[in-house]
Amino acid sequence: MSKDGVDIGKRRFLTAATTVVGAAGVVYAATPFFQSFWPSRKAQAAGAPVEVDVGKLEPGQMLTVEWRGNPIWVVRRSEKMLEALPSLDDDLRDPKSEKKSQQPEYAQNSTRSIKEEYWVGIGICTHLGCSPTFRPEFGPDDLGDDWKGGFFCPCHGSRFDLAGRVFNGVPAPTNLEIPPHRYTAENKILVGEDEEEGAA
Repeated sequence: MSKDGVDIGKRRFLTAATTVVGAAGVVYAATPFFQSFWPSRKAQAAGAPVEVDVGKLEPGQMLTVEWRGNPIWVVRRSEKMLEALPSLDDDLRDPKSEKKSQQPEYAQNSTRSIKEEYWVGIGICTHLGCSPTFRPEFGPDDLGDDWKGGFFCPCHGSRFDLAGRVFNGVPAPTNLEIPPHRYTAENKILVGEDEEEGAA
C-alpha cells in the first residue's frame, strides 16, 4: 500500500487483467479477418485445391485426402510394385490409358503419374461408385497368385492395378480417374490444380 492509500498490488492485478482481456478481444475480432483469407468450406467443396504432404509416406503405403467430396488416394509405390506394372498389360482393358477423359495428359503414361513413385487417383470404382480397398500385397489367398498389388472393389469384384488400370473381365468399364495435380515441392502435391494453372 502506498502513502496515498492506493493498493499497488491490486492496481497491478487490474492492469494485467485488463491487458489480457483486451488482447483476447483483439484476437477474437481479428480472427474472422484472417479466416477470410482461407478458402471457405463451400469453396473447398466446390473444388479448392488440397495440398498433400507425402514426405512421411513409406513405400507400399497409401494415404487418403478429400477433394470435391471424393476420396483421393496417394500411393507411394515400391520398386517391386513399379517393376510388376508392365507384366500386367495383357490382362488389362486399357493398359496404355487411351481413354483420355480418365487422366490428364501428363499422367497418360505407363505409370499414370508425374513421378513414377507416387500415384494419385480418385478412389471411386468406375462401375457403380463404390470405394475399392487397397490391396498392396502380392499373391494373397483370396485374390490369387497372379495378384501383384492393386485395388479390389468388394461391391462387384472389379480389380485395378497399382496404376489404377482396370483388369479385363470385370464390371468396371474404365480405369480409375486421375485428378488434376502438380508438385509444389519435392514431397508436396497440390490436388485440384494442373501445372499449367499453377504457372499462370
